[in-house]
Amino acid sequence: MATVLSPADVERIAALARLELTDDERSRFAAQLTAILAYADQVQQADTAAAVQPAAPAPARLRDDEPRPSLDRDAALAEAPAADRSAGLFTVPRVLGS
Repeated sequence: MATVLSPADVERIAALARLELTDDERSRFAAQLTAILAYADQVQQADTAAAVQPAAPAPARLRDDEPRPSLDRDAALAEAPAADRSAGLFTVPRVLGS
């Protein structure tokens, strides 16, 4: 039996995703998400016993790990819009706790 989502469930999910939804969107998304869950439930119940196993993937081809010359730090810092060149650090906008 598939799960039926209510507009309140969608509101809780939207709050976790920090999305603001209208009443119409909550109702519409509840119906759409319920249909998706019903389809996923239907897929889960499919009999896969006779399904053909896929061929094993080819092993990954990786290059040898060899040291290479890298970009000069002073040259990189010179191209940065904001940097503490004396400390050798890039300055970036704060993303946490702003």
